[in-house]
Parts: sequence; structure tokens; C-alpha cells
Amino acid sequence: MAFALTPEREKQAAALLDKYPERRAALLPLLWLCQRQNGYISDEVIAFVAEKVGLETAEVKGVVTFYTMFFQEPVGEHVIWVCRTLACDLRGGKAVQEHLQRRLGVVPGQTTRDGKFTLLKAECLASCGSAPMVQIDDDYHENLTAEKLDRILDEIAAGPPWVEGATGAASNTEEEG
Repeated sequence: MAFALTPEREKQAAALLDKYPERRAALLPLLWLCQRQNGYISDEVIAFVAEKVGLETAEVKGVVTFYTMFFQEPVGEHVIWVCRTLACDLRGGKAVQEHLQRRLGVVPGQTTRDGKFTLLKAECLASCGSAPMVQIDDDYHENLTAEKLDRILDEIAAGPPWVEGATGAASNTEEEG
């Protein structure tokens, strides 16, 4: 089935394409817009975006596979990135990851059975001075303790999903590599 944007997002896409002198320059923001609606970048999304910006699907796929901000499989309603650099580790980053694994019942690369959370590891989230930290959806949470993290997760779990169409269909799948 072909991918299509909602009418509101189609207007946003048109504005993006008008904003850039070359259509291909809108590639990243257009992919981001599509992921916000679909939850991840499917082959149908790649074909849709390629047509919009005048690129081959292989070129768009190359961009999608390069950037970790684009998900190639369904993810949970909320995506948690745990910073795993030395600065975070020295200030409790490993304990944060272990706490998340216990609480959510998943390891990095998996989605909770209820589809609420996907846990991922990040090489660096650029917040060394306020480690340990995680990024949940678009928000950084710094200077974490297990108690602070539990409060954040409880609040997020009670709220609306981050993306429309989030399915949680990647439930408990291993991360490749």
C-alpha cells in the first residue's frame, strides 16, 4: 500500500519543498515529517519521499540507513536512548541502563510488550557535564537517578504517544549488529 501524508502534513511538506531552492535539500526534514506520522521509515515512505524530492529510492535509503534518527522498523510509542559514553558511565550510566532494562523488561534494541517503549543505546548524546542522561523522544533527561527516571517514565506512560501511528510492532526484537 502506498504511503500518503495527512492533509495537514501534506501542507507542511509543500512548505518544506518551497523553502529550499533545490527539492533534494528538503530530504531530511521531509523524512522526519514522514517518520513523525508513520512511526518509522518504511519502503513505502522511502518511495514517497524519493518521488517528492526527485531522487532515486536507493539514494533516499542511503540517507535513512546513515542517520540513527531514522527508524527502519516499527518502534514503541516512546524511544529511549541511553548514553553509553565514558562520561555517563563514570557518573552512573550503566546503572541507568540496567534499571531501564529491569523496569521495562527489555534489552537495548527491544520494544516492551505493550508497545510503549523502545530502548536503544547511543554512542554520545552530548551532555557529558550533566551525566548520566537519556533522551526520551525529543527530550533530554539529565543528572538521573533511578527514582527520577521512574517518575519520568510514569509521567510519559500516562500521556499521549510521541508519534501518530506508533504500533509497537517491533516488540522484543533483537537489535542487529
